[in-house]
Amino acid sequence: MQAPFIWDNYSDQPYPLKDKTYKKKMRKKHLWDYVPLLLSNIVFFPLSMLLMPFYKGKHIDRKNFYGMGVDLNKGEVQVELIDELDVKNLLIRMPLWEMDRVDEYVLFAQSFGNDKQILLNILQDREHIEDTALLQKDIETIFQKFGSLVDEYQVGNAINRTKWGFFSMDEYLKWYEIIQQIRDEKYPQLKLIGSSVIDFEYHYTIRTLFNFFNIKYDKFSALLYVDRRGAPQNVQMGIFDTKNKINMLYALVKLSFKTGKDIYITEVNWPLSNTAPYAPTSELECVSEADYTKYMLAYHRIAIKSRKIQRVYWHQLIAPGYGLVDNRDLTIRKTEAFEAYKRMIDNENIH
Repeated sequence: MQAPFIWDNYSDQPYPLKDKTYKKKMRKKHLWDYVPLLLSNIVFFPLSMLLMPFYKGKHIDRKNFYGMGVDLNKGEVQVELIDELDVKNLLIRMPLWEMDRVDEYVLFAQSFGNDKQILLNILQDREHIEDTALLQKDIETIFQKFGSLVDEYQVGNAINRTKWGFFSMDEYLKWYEIIQQIRDEKYPQLKLIGSSVIDFEYHYTIRTLFNFFNIKYDKFSALLYVDRRGAPQNVQMGIFDTKNKINMLYALVKLSFKTGKDIYITEVNWPLSNTAPYAPTSELECVSEADYTKYMLAYHRIAIKSRKIQRVYWHQLIAPGYGLVDNRDLTIRKTEAFEAYKRMIDNENIH
């Protein structure tokens, strides 16, 4: 990533932007983009709350429900671990600022075997947001390189966090529109998934679902973390536990003409206590490995029972601060959550 954006190798995400002058300038530049965001929310936020009890879920393929995030930089041991878990759906991040390593990412995806379904998450950076020609060139390269291996692409990640490069939802929508045009013209068989808003910030989700841009998501994605509330059953804004957050998200998707109706949750986890600097939050939000395991199982049960989420990708397999496996000190330690995840999938396979 190029300054002032800096990648944090401990938590696998960008550091918060520290250049306040730059942030202020960029927010001022995109100030008018907040007008349509506000107007769309005046209509669709209350409407979705009103209608969410009336939208019923649909059939969920439980054996195809579970997904796991894996990372090129975490090593070949992930192949063995994924086989042990018997998870068939993998999410792999492809950072646009690492296009010089694209062949490595292809080989990494191939290493898991032909029985895996891969969702490739295209990670944005500011350079590829501002330089349309560069974006077009590199997106075509990705589609070409992964074409026979991957047919689903998540376009962007955590788009409502400025540290990830976007300063408004309209900026994201324009960016998605360019990528969709390439897909429509040259790779119509590929599926594009968006809009990848993180956390319960549905005012941003609403703008990406109700707009006049020439875009459509083949499936809809959300990074639906609830970790700052503790247990998945805990509430935010009075009534919004995980179940009702899913209900509202589903209502928004049902109301929109901009998306297919299948929803993927493409990131969720809890930060682990005593793992700084690997934990992505402060120690205040961190939980024990026992609570992590309990919350992970509860989250999946809630999502399955809702019949409104087609797949949940756990983030991620190896990460000392939030994953199922701790790889500090050059050792591989499977947490109790790893064993619980394996039992969870085994139970589905038995049924």
